Amino acid sequence: MQTSLHSRRSAIFLLMAAVNIGQISMAHGEVPVPDAIVGTWEADDGTVKLDMFRSGTEFQARMLYGNEIVEADNVTFKKDAKNPDPALRARSLKNIVFIAGLRWEDGEWGGGTIYDASSGRTYNCKATVKDGKMHLRGYLGLPAMGQTRTFHRARG
Repeated sequence: MQTSLHSRRSAIFLLMAAVNIGQISMAHGEVPVPDAIVGTWEADDGTVKLDMFRSGTEFQARMLYGNEIVEADNVTFKKDAKNPDPALRARSLKNIVFIAGLRWEDGEWGGGTIYDASSGRTYNCKATVKDGKMHLRGYLGLPAMGQTRTFHRARG
């Protein structure tokens, strides 16, 4: 009886210690929040700059700069010439929403779409923020069938 009581107390103590350790790591770890994605982000290779913003319950982005959306002078925005909708082919790529429909769920932003003006195609996308970096993944069908770009917060 004494051994069983002692074992039960030890098991309860270990369980309580494990729960407390788990809470400490969550308190000190980086826990993303829905608005953590909002702001200006620059691709780590410097070729793209995005303005991520909230629009109602979803998150969207405008491309502020991208070597695929500006002419050789790096100032003039190209036209949306490859858009599948002929009525939109004459519009400027300046300030259009390239990322739409991202929704916060289970620690990441998913269910969105990303428009690739250089091909006129639209892909599924999702994003995560970890260690101060945003990882944006565009894909067809399954997320495993895609590509991830890494961004950091843009300065000034």
